[in-house]
Amino acid sequence: RKPKKHGGAKRAQRASSNVFSMFEQTQIQEFKEAFTLIDQNRDGFIDQEDLKDTYASLGKLNVKDRELEEMLKEASGPINFTMFLNLFGEKLHGTDPEETILNAFKMFDPEAKGSIHKDELQNLLMTQADKFTAEEVKQMFASSNIDAAGNLDYKSLCYIITHGEEE
Repeated sequence: RKPKKHGGAKRAQRASSNVFSMFEQTQIQEFKEAFTLIDQNRDGFIDQEDLKDTYASLGKLNVKDRELEEMLKEASGPINFTMFLNLFGEKLHGTDPEETILNAFKMFDPEAKGSIHKDELQNLLMTQADKFTAEEVKQMFASSNIDAAGNLDYKSLCYIITHGEEE
């Protein structure tokens, strides 16, 4: 058996050219929109400043440089759109959509209460990325478990999103 020559480089090249076949066209478009939102300085790459600005635009101002460096280290090089897709491809391959949605909610629940106030959620949904309409938010709230104080139980909402409503 002969040792393979530069198999790793070829495999990495194949993986990056294949990444577009992992997703449907609509998903690639959504990733492109997300990439563009994060690439705040529009230079075609996501860097530490872009991440810091993105967090700031979401109201999270105290993100430590160390945390941002850790995020950027997940990529094997500069994060252009293809690398961005690759990172998501690796993350999403074999992940549970319910867990993915839960993790997104947890970003807005620093005290890990398992709930988010409906007003805060409505504001986020209607002002960020793919903005929800008031009607879409109303429909979501109608199938959500909201307590008297206005806190929405996002764990049960994640279940409904991924499994459908119980009859």
